[in-house]
Amino acid sequence: MPRKVLYRRTTCGVSGEVLGAPSGSRRVLSGPRSAAARSGERIPDIKAQLMKRYPSLKPGIWGAVIGAAAISVIGFSSFGWTLGSTAERMAKEQAQNAVVAVLAPICVEKFQHQTDAATKLVEFKKVSSSWDRRSIIEKGGWATMAGTDAPSSAVVTACAERLGGLL
Repeated sequence: MPRKVLYRRTTCGVSGEVLGAPSGSRRVLSGPRSAAARSGERIPDIKAQLMKRYPSLKPGIWGAVIGAAAISVIGFSSFGWTLGSTAERMAKEQAQNAVVAVLAPICVEKFQHQTDAATKLVEFKKVSSSWDRRSIIEKGGWATMAGTDAPSSAVVTACAERLGGLL
């Protein structure tokens, strides 16, 4: 018959007294042990038990992760998804283009309604540099709209292109 060990907690670990041994014979164990560990049984692994209970859990999780990554890549590349910052930038560009599309014909009309517009248009066509054409329009004030002090560079460029195409 095996000897029974009585375990008692102490400040430095676990003290075990063997029943039936002379009083004073003690041994100090390194740490508390479960009854299963003392009897030589294996301690059950909870993770292993869960994986055995749900064998399709791990492949399912990996499938969800890979599926989420794949739909993100396909969505942003093929389906036209955009980030909020990209959509905001695109909206600002479209608004600026719309403003230029409205103001450029007004600039051309102002140029054409001045006195001796035909001779000034011929002089404008003689200038070959786009930089010089832009400066002529800026100095003439045709691209400066009411309520602003200076002309928009995009409006000046569009006006110069339209005036270059006339005649």
